[in-house]
Amino acid sequence: MLPVQHLREKIRETSPLIHNITNMVVTNFTANGLYALGASPVMAYAEEEVEDMARAAQALVLNIGTLTQTEVDAMLLAGKAANKAGTPVILDPVGVGATPFRTRTAKQLLSELDISIVRGNAGEIANLSENEVEMRGVDSTANLENKAETAKHTAETWNCVVALTGETDIVTDGTQTYTLTNGHPLQSKVTGAGCLLSAVTGAFAAVHDSPLEAAAAAVSFYGIAAEVAASKEENMGPGHFQIHFLDALHQVTSEQIERLSNN
Repeated sequence: MLPVQHLREKIRETSPLIHNITNMVVTNFTANGLYALGASPVMAYAEEEVEDMARAAQALVLNIGTLTQTEVDAMLLAGKAANKAGTPVILDPVGVGATPFRTRTAKQLLSELDISIVRGNAGEIANLSENEVEMRGVDSTANLENKAETAKHTAETWNCVVALTGETDIVTDGTQTYTLTNGHPLQSKVTGAGCLLSAVTGAFAAVHDSPLEAAAAAVSFYGIAAEVAASKEENMGPGHFQIHFLDALHQVTSEQIERLSNN
């Protein structure tokens, strides 16, 4: 059984500082989601301060959604500082495979940094291995039948934990694998839902020594929160879901976690 409730409570008790170098589309949603969870978000991008901030943080989340070369340089500086400090680094390879720059950047970060966890959709994870698939903008057109094997291969290739998320979530270190099915379709209708999950994964990794268990617990909790949010209203649309989802990240009870958890 994953320690979902224990880690959630530990986040609330310690309020870990999560340093995000993320994309401009999701900054506000990510910060509010981390606050709702009980963590402390910081968004710091300047090369002049990212090393100091990464050393001070309990986790570093790198998101390549709206890349510039300046941002890539800052990510490398922050990542190396986090590695020296023993701070977990989470990578969200948004849209990898869509352009050569995006793909090259993701693989550079994985090559030059010690990445603890990679969180992405099926297409993104496939494009980090030898199984390249088509991307439309930053969205995947892939519906891989062999998602578990793809996730395992990517984890083995880059020596990290992979959280491949979608209708079914696969979290693996290449040896041990968790398959999780919590969540709700409305998550795919809210911009930044995946990006926030990567940040939430960072918060769980900040309070647990096992990147595999931390990632799986984060994905499980996130899916449960989505189900709780979607149950608040009939015929709910994306706008109301987003509001209820932020509330759920804050309000999900221990009973709901125990009842809805499928791990």
